[in-house]
Amino acid sequence: MHKRAQKSGTAASVAIILIAAALSGCDKSASGPPPAMPAVPVLTAQAVRKTLPNQLHEIGTVEAFATVNIKSRIEGHLVAIHFKEGDFVTRDQLLFSLDARPADAAVRQAEANLARDQAQAAQARTDEQRYLYLWQEKVGSRQQYDQSHASAATWTATVEADKAALETSRLNLQYTEIRSPIDGRTGNLQSHIGDLIKPDADTPLVTITRIQPIYVSFSIPERELPAVREQMKDHPLEVDAAIPSADTQESPEHGILSFVDNTVDRTTGTILLKGLFQNENLRLWPGAFVNASLTLNAIRDAVVVPTEAIQTGQQGTFVFVVDAHQRVAMQPVATGAQVDHETVVERGLTAGQTVVTDGQLRLAPGVMVSVKQSL
Repeated sequence: MHKRAQKSGTAASVAIILIAAALSGCDKSASGPPPAMPAVPVLTAQAVRKTLPNQLHEIGTVEAFATVNIKSRIEGHLVAIHFKEGDFVTRDQLLFSLDARPADAAVRQAEANLARDQAQAAQARTDEQRYLYLWQEKVGSRQQYDQSHASAATWTATVEADKAALETSRLNLQYTEIRSPIDGRTGNLQSHIGDLIKPDADTPLVTITRIQPIYVSFSIPERELPAVREQMKDHPLEVDAAIPSADTQESPEHGILSFVDNTVDRTTGTILLKGLFQNENLRLWPGAFVNASLTLNAIRDAVVVPTEAIQTGQQGTFVFVVDAHQRVAMQPVATGAQVDHETVVERGLTAGQTVVTDGQLRLAPGVMVSVKQSL
């Protein structure tokens, strides 16, 4: 029994020694240096100092400078169309011709009525003079003179009415030729040769829009209105209209601010503005959406970084700055205006510092980076 107990104690001691040795080996491995983390590949850019325009960016809508619905003033059959759908037409250009025969006959009838009544008026004036002479010579009566005087006045008024009727009939004859009141582009043709055209019908014959010049309308928040009004006192404000396109190199159209609405829309808290564009290349088309930019003034000597460098966290906006040892640090910044793909940094960054523009998701303060490409 004593020997068995002694052997058990010896085995337990050996097990304890082995466990201690194992634990000692673990402690030595844990206290060794951690494996080095590989550098995170990033894209970088330098903060630069430049002058940028201070702009407001909104979505705008192109509007025609003028829109006219062409309608007939008289009834008649359409006998000729002198343009094609989509043509550019000029002011006073002949567009439609109606059957002029009824109007021409009405003119001749009005001329005949006028000639007849002018003859009657002349006879009435002669009778008036005759009865006046007889009355003055005590041969005729005052009643005869009064009747002749009234008859002469009646026929004189009839002649004036005939002249007005003749003028109306001549106007109706002119209305058989429908001409364009403005320079512009024609739209969809609503009537065709042979149609009976009604005066002032609900559906126009065609719609003409003037697109040179042309408007771009857009709305800005009411908080920006004081700045707009203040800048308008010094100089005309420029408006750019960029057409959404796959070609990002396409330059925007340039115009000037021509209209500020007199009321703020209380439902949206915005106010309507319009820019006037000459549209010489006909790039702006009524109804199209554009990216409108209103330039208030110039931001001089601004520190600028690519917009991709700006990050947002729980403490606000920040950028990852790369130091000379290729390590990054989070640097809080205050941002200002954004122009195209660049953002103005008002505080927290100086020109010449290197910031990360891509790869921020894998970064943390003190992490090593490797620059793939400098933008």
